[in-house]
Amino acid sequence: MRVTPLVSSLGSERGSATDDIRLYYSHKTQEILQKYGPGPRVHFHVGLYPDGPPDTTVSQNMLKQRMLDAQERIVEHAARSWGAYEAPPRRLLDIGCGLGGTSLYWAQEHGASVTSLTVAGEHIPIVRHFARHAGVGGRVNPVLADVHDLDETRAYDAVYANESSGYTDRARLFDVVAKALEPGGWFGIQEHFMGRSEWREFIDDYYRTRLGLRGEYLAAAEAAGFELVHEEDVTDSVAEFWVQSMAWNTAEIDRLRSGAHVEPGAWTRERLEQSTLAHSRFFRLWRDHAVQTRLLRFRLGGGR
Repeated sequence: MRVTPLVSSLGSERGSATDDIRLYYSHKTQEILQKYGPGPRVHFHVGLYPDGPPDTTVSQNMLKQRMLDAQERIVEHAARSWGAYEAPPRRLLDIGCGLGGTSLYWAQEHGASVTSLTVAGEHIPIVRHFARHAGVGGRVNPVLADVHDLDETRAYDAVYANESSGYTDRARLFDVVAKALEPGGWFGIQEHFMGRSEWREFIDDYYRTRLGLRGEYLAAAEAAGFELVHEEDVTDSVAEFWVQSMAWNTAEIDRLRSGAHVEPGAWTRERLEQSTLAHSRFFRLWRDHAVQTRLLRFRLGGGR
């Protein structure tokens, strides 16, 4: 694949934003592994609770397992809704792969050859390790690159972005994906979309992102030759994730308070308290639909 490694052709502002994102995820690595690990499929995105809120008065390990199950559930639900079980993608690009959980899913469950893009260099060996451990080392190829500089032509029959499109220039994103896809290929997105909310700046600052409006995505997709062929609002079913996350945080605070001989983890008391406060706000925003989580599938050139 051809990219300009981590030096954006869109100028210094884009390069500065990429550096900020890279540093954010570099600093988050050990926290992600502690809270959502140990792997090999480690996710850093919301999960699906279609049957309503489960009990939070359970052990910390149970809370972690339930979050992992919910994260896996939303990925599987999207894949099923998008027809991936009937027609599995052969070559898939995973934009913003994190620690590789979604890349491993596509390789393990659907047999895809996955190119996994990340801007965090230290995540490359972690993804490779997890892929080997999962038995798909030959089908998952992590690459250090900024998607804005992707320069591939008809290299994939599917592209996937799970809560990573918020970090992008949407017009550029759809342009490079359109070029990279084979005609008739699909682009699946799981993302949060802003309504009219005074909390937009808070969310963007907390996650170093830039959440957009649904209409912004649709306009960029249409300009690049895509047609929206599937859309689902899963906001009500993912709002519970923030409650479960807060429960894990408070369990970790209790663990750290329990005695001098408790082994510390990656999370400090200060970070746990900051995260819990933020997630309490997020829960209210998702509950009130001030922010919406949607699953979107676009097809290049239209058709199904």
